[in-house]
Amino acid sequence: MKKNKIAMVVFDMAGTTVNEDNIVYKTLRNAINHAGFTFSLDQVLAQGAGKEKKQAIRSVLATYAAIHDELVISKIYNAFMISLKEAYSREDILPQPNATRLFYALKQRNILSVLNTGYDKATASSILEKLGWKEGLEFDALITASDVSSNRPDPDMIQLAMKRFNILDGNSVVKIGDSTIDIEEGQNAGCGLSIGITTGAHTAAQLQTANPDQIINDLMELLPLID
Repeated sequence: MKKNKIAMVVFDMAGTTVNEDNIVYKTLRNAINHAGFTFSLDQVLAQGAGKEKKQAIRSVLATYAAIHDELVISKIYNAFMISLKEAYSREDILPQPNATRLFYALKQRNILSVLNTGYDKATASSILEKLGWKEGLEFDALITASDVSSNRPDPDMIQLAMKRFNILDGNSVVKIGDSTIDIEEGQNAGCGLSIGITTGAHTAAQLQTANPDQIINDLMELLPLID
């Protein structure tokens, strides 16, 4: 394990720092199945977790139905976005256990907490509004799929966060997420630690396939790894 001084932790949102009971992927499954398919939530999570949501639809359809029709993908995506907005307006969204406690602990150590997500900016901002989290208080920055040209597993979101805070060395950055694509994103960005957490989309066995530096079960388990 690398022992560089940590300057920033980049957290995924849904399943990692935000508990929304898989609203996104349940809504995504429903939108896909409404177009004539019968995929399970596990199938959608296996192929879609952590990805920009149009790419998630592409992956699900390509993997399980050998479909690559962009017109079909766009139609599903548009229906999904309408349904998701409705779902978020009525469903409870909570912090994952110990999320705000960990943000505070990192702040005490002068370590930045950055949120990144496969959501677009509008969706991510609506989640944060429901949680009552504010940039500069609970966390230091939000980087979303709509802020970059290439999404996970490409490192663009992490690199944008590093640029924003003038961090030049990827070894001083930790990435933590609940899907294999989060781990791959951290690895592609050259992060000192790329960590999987079992509180969301993927199981420990699924996370292990991405060869993370560590798999944890609770956010507070991060502190001994970086202290």
